[in-house]
Amino acid sequence: MFRKYILTILALVGVGLGIVAALRSARTMVPTPMVSDAPTPPYQAFVAGAGLVEANTENIAIGTQLAGIVSQVYVKIGSPVAPGDPLFTIDDRAQRALVAQRQAAVLVAEPQVADAKYELKLAESLVPQGITVEVRDRDAFAVQKAEALLAQARADLKAAETDLERLTVRAPVAGQVLQLKIHPGEFAQVGVLAQPLILMGNVEPLAVRVDVDENDSWRVREGSPAVGYLRGNKEITTPLTYVRSEPYVIPKVSLTGAPGERVDTRVMQVIYSFPKGGLPIRPGQQMDVYIEASGKVGDRPAILRTTTVSNREPTAASR
Repeated sequence: MFRKYILTILALVGVGLGIVAALRSARTMVPTPMVSDAPTPPYQAFVAGAGLVEANTENIAIGTQLAGIVSQVYVKIGSPVAPGDPLFTIDDRAQRALVAQRQAAVLVAEPQVADAKYELKLAESLVPQGITVEVRDRDAFAVQKAEALLAQARADLKAAETDLERLTVRAPVAGQVLQLKIHPGEFAQVGVLAQPLILMGNVEPLAVRVDVDENDSWRVREGSPAVGYLRGNKEITTPLTYVRSEPYVIPKVSLTGAPGERVDTRVMQVIYSFPKGGLPIRPGQQMDVYIEASGKVGDRPAILRTTTVSNREPTAASR
């Protein structure tokens, strides 16, 4: 008899659970407090943009021309390097054996040249005594052949030594190792990788790449001063020195993943630099950057437009 009421009981339980879930979802959500208040723009007319800190040489993704197993890594994360310093070496035992083989070939070819030259010199000295010209010409050809074989052996040795040198990847510029994603025993692939084997760059001074909306790009003058605030702490701020403006306007890369961002926005990238000094700012961090802007189009006064800039990412500026 109890079975008659099972479906009814289950239905009532389901309704009860639905009511509880609805009440819980209807609770007022307390907004998450901001980590830091938005910085105050230091200029009356300005353009705001999100900046990404990077090395002043740009972040250099180190790769290898020859694939193989890594036998030795010479640097650590944060290690300073000078141009030409070794970073890592691909297993070079086979290549060293080939170099030794090429060196032996050169050692064999050198006495053959000396022997051929001796025979030619002897033939030339015997010409007045009746030796034929054909014999002399034959010995001269033998000298040329021996010299050609020696040149080929030396070229093969040079090529083998070059490939041996290429197995050791060296720093192209002075800088600091920012990321190290390769270790002894791992296989190093060639080509452009999604995750570079080593990421390095010169971090003194640091650079910040600022995205300026294309609608405001005309307001940024060459040499315009700017001020940067570290994202999340407006107290960490530094004046910025203008370096250059990228000539090509590119699609904006989303740095926040905000669902309201327009995917068709294009930006002009402006590069500024600042001394790292004792600032707790590292490559890869974001900054809120305010650039002093022009308020006129030629001789016509521009209409100033002000918008609220959040502490997440400045998306507009006064105009």
